[in-house]
Amino acid sequence: MNELLTQAVEAHGGIARWQELTEGRATLVSGGDLFSVKGLPQDPAPREMSVRLHEEHASATPFGAPDQRTDFTPGRVSIERLDGCVVAERENPRTSFSGHTLQSPWDPLDRAYFNGYALWTYLTTPFLLTMPGFTVTEIEPWREEDEIWRGLRATFPPEIASHSTEQDFYFGSDHLLRRHDYYVDVAGGFAATQYVHDFVEADGILLPTRRRAYRRGDDDRPLVHQVMVSIDLSDIRFR
Repeated sequence: MNELLTQAVEAHGGIARWQELTEGRATLVSGGDLFSVKGLPQDPAPREMSVRLHEEHASATPFGAPDQRTDFTPGRVSIERLDGCVVAERENPRTSFSGHTLQSPWDPLDRAYFNGYALWTYLTTPFLLTMPGFTVTEIEPWREEDEIWRGLRATFPPEIASHSTEQDFYFGSDHLLRRHDYYVDVAGGFAATQYVHDFVEADGILLPTRRRAYRRGDDDRPLVHQVMVSIDLSDIRFR
């Protein structure tokens, strides 16, 4: 692995511990202006998010109704009842975003797809960057006030669904994640910057519990007057 990636993985719990685990779960409260723009404003009710750690699979419960959940993989997304009865589903869901702009409305399956890949990415960072098919290189550091954050640029393989093919991850002097830059391809490709805060240790893994995503300006600085997506995690556990 790249030297910085090796250090980041070690700081977040280490590859040996990660390989012992198969699943992550967390209580999620999310919000932000993106969902209102898309015609699906987010309520503040907590949900349980579950992800598989070594393959891209995620689920959120409840979703749309108390007895419903999502089931996400890159090739298919569905909303189903807790007894497994499918309410709605979509094969090859990425194609439904073709031609979208930031203002294009989403339907519930679009939202389920976005939620699935985004939370899977966040709950597996930085370990996902060690998976087969990823290309990772060190880039110019970012100066944040009096701190210097070293950066990694990751090229995602086509079989992994995420915000964009190229994404940048910045790490503090302790090698913990501080900032995540990407383009939101499913919302017109706008440039986004996400800052992460409040790390906790859960079953040997360190990860942030608070994320705030903003549109990114031409100078690569966040436009902090508008929170596009907010994510707060609690009750995190791995097994």
